[in-house]
Amino acid sequence: MRASFENCIRCTICVENCPVFKVNPEYPGPKQAGPDAERFRLDGIETVDKWITHCTQCKRCDYSCPYGVDPSKLILNAQIRYVRENRKTLAQILFSNFHYISRLGSFFSIITNIVTSSPVLKPVFKAIGLRNDIPFPVFYFKTLQRNRKKAVRTPYSVEQKTAENLKMPLVVENERYGNIPYIEPKKRKAAFYHGCYLNSNAPVEGRMIISILEYFGIEVAIPDQVCCGLPALGNGDLDKARGFAKKNSRELAGYINEGWDILYSCTSCGHTLIYDYPEILDTKEGELVSKNTWNLYEYLLLLQKEGTIEFNFKPLDKMISYHIPCHLRGRGVPYPAVEIFNQIPGVNIFIQDENCCGFSGSFGFKEKNKTTTDTLGRIAVESLMEPEPDTIISDCGACRMQISNFTDTTIIDPIQILHKALSLDGS
Repeated sequence: MRASFENCIRCTICVENCPVFKVNPEYPGPKQAGPDAERFRLDGIETVDKWITHCTQCKRCDYSCPYGVDPSKLILNAQIRYVRENRKTLAQILFSNFHYISRLGSFFSIITNIVTSSPVLKPVFKAIGLRNDIPFPVFYFKTLQRNRKKAVRTPYSVEQKTAENLKMPLVVENERYGNIPYIEPKKRKAAFYHGCYLNSNAPVEGRMIISILEYFGIEVAIPDQVCCGLPALGNGDLDKARGFAKKNSRELAGYINEGWDILYSCTSCGHTLIYDYPEILDTKEGELVSKNTWNLYEYLLLLQKEGTIEFNFKPLDKMISYHIPCHLRGRGVPYPAVEIFNQIPGVNIFIQDENCCGFSGSFGFKEKNKTTTDTLGRIAVESLMEPEPDTIISDCGACRMQISNFTDTTIIDPIQILHKALSLDGS
């Protein structure tokens, strides 16, 4: 349980770690927007203004706070209130319903890709509040859900097993990772939560993840799933976000009930499943999902440590810059992919985790945020280019899109490096 906002002593460490405060003079920072303003909100004083929408929900203020306050949660509640008290913009409506747009975009992928890249429609995008100077992600017809790997399961009942009576994984002390769930050495079954981006915009990388898990003898299933709810949450639609969360948590809880581990690759989706489902989105099965969900690389590393799998990597002569997404840094643990990649002969990794790329999903696609987004993007890319890398990697699809706007250096998903190092690409 995180500390109350009353624990804030106004030390301004959160402000020093806020990327938006550094580049946008209209934003007062997380201390004022969060704990300071909350004191007035409780007294019924109107303190929600347009500047509250400048927060990207990167969560850097949360994990920098030495007193356990969650400024971003206070700000998120104020953002939701602001949207409720003001008419929703068309851009907010579109991104709140991104799950449906993503599914339709993939089904009509040929038409969608022509429309989103057409210069004729650029004025239309701008008119509805979207940027028209950056490319939209490509949609694929053959999504992960369209050809998903189903598991034979019995129907799940909330009364059958819940967070209170399900036997949770043991917790083991680990010098590098702190307290982490210990995975018992047995035949593993992994249910992969892929999220919207991997499903519709990067299914090739999603299939690489599945092939790697199966290479290590792990049984893989792709549950029926919808958007994690973060885009709706970030655009002020709490009800829609909760609807998505309830559907997902009920489905994932059914897998957990039958001994499956839940894995994710998208760091924003993972952050939502682990931190938002039990609290903000308040689902019955949220705690269960939170305690049984792992980052893909964290999971592989745990299996290696218990002796279940071995990495037999071929040498790769690469200098890699690794942009750490904010929602991965916010997990509060070291970066498991780095420990894995350090075992690949010939690979050198430069970690860039000091700078937010500034895109933050739907935030970066909005015209009103262009200056903030681009300023932060250039700062992050400048740092990434310091070691003159052959390749840049990042777990987050939005981060990769943003970085590609400011450099010609190849930017890819980390799974592509792992796939090649395991010789699964045929080389």
